[in-house]
Amino acid sequence: MSEEQLKAFMVSVKADACLQDKLKMAEDADAVVAIAKAAGFVISAEELKKAQAQLSDEELEGVAGGMNGILPRNVK
Repeated sequence: MSEEQLKAFMVSVKADACLQDKLKMAEDADAVVAIAKAAGFVISAEELKKAQAQLSDEELEGVAGGMNGILPRNVK
């Protein structure tokens, strides 16, 4: 996965309430990857976790329209 793909996915999530709703229902990183793939993005669970660790809580909330980040906080 490229950093550009992840950034583009986050921009799409911020602008798309439907994607936000789908991500709210995601139970793990694999579900997020599947949602991203269905939306036309190539990302990996490992890169999602890495990106989540690098972003502040405020950045995550801004990206995901107020939800607690791209991934649920309990994703392992």
